[in-house]
Formats: sequence, C-alpha cells, structure tokens
Amino acid sequence: METPRVLFLCTHNSARSQIAEALLRAHGRGRVEVESAGTEATHVRPLALQVLEEIGIDASAQTSKTLERFIDEAFDYVITVCDAANDACPTFPNAVHRDHWSLPDPSKVTGSEEQQLEEYRAVRDELEMRIGKLLREIAPA
Repeated sequence: METPRVLFLCTHNSARSQIAEALLRAHGRGRVEVESAGTEATHVRPLALQVLEEIGIDASAQTSKTLERFIDEAFDYVITVCDAANDACPTFPNAVHRDHWSLPDPSKVTGSEEQQLEEYRAVRDELEMRIGKLLREIAPA
C-alpha cells in the first residue's frame, strides 16, 4: 500500500500548519508523508516551536514554504487550517480529498507570553485530536 500524502495549508505557514505538520510527522512515525505550506511564506513562530517542544516534538528544522512548490504534486489529503487559506484555495489540483479545519490564529492573541502560549497550546491540542482521528482513518498502526 502506498504511503498517504498530506498537505496542510495556512496563510503564512507560520503556526497552525507548522504545528499540524510536526504533529502528523511525529505521530505518523513514517506511515504518512506530510508537508505544510502557506499562500505566502514568512517564518515559523517561536511559540509554535515551544508548544511542540513541551510535548517532546522538535520542529526546529521546519521552514515556512509557499504552496507553489507543491502545486504540481499529488496529495491524498489537502487540509486548510485557517479560513483565509480555505477561501484562497477552495480546490487544489491533484488532491484526492480536500478538507477544512477552522482554527483560531494563535499569533493574533495579544497579552502576556503566558496568555499567548495558552492559545498556542489550545490550537496544538485541537490539532492533535484531529490528527489522531485522521491517522486512524488513513494509516492505522
């Protein structure tokens, strides 16, 4: 059986899609090929890396990428994790399944670093739950 390929899309590829990529890569343990990209590339947010590190996932090697580099590639699942990317990419060429997980943008939270971290953790935990369900469907252990 061929390894399923998943692409997570977000606007800036800096937080939600990066967290999703790292979680699926870690929990998939080689059973899934995963990438993330944005409608525009920026940088991976340090708080996104921090909340992953808190659960033992090192995503420091991940970089922000634009979706153009993946546009001609085939994916089994293309999942948008922000409403703006969902609106910008209602369809994706060469995607077997297209899904949208509407998640709040943790980088928009203001306040103390702890308040910001709480939002990043909430997004991480929501993604972890959804990714667990996705993995059970597409690549059971």
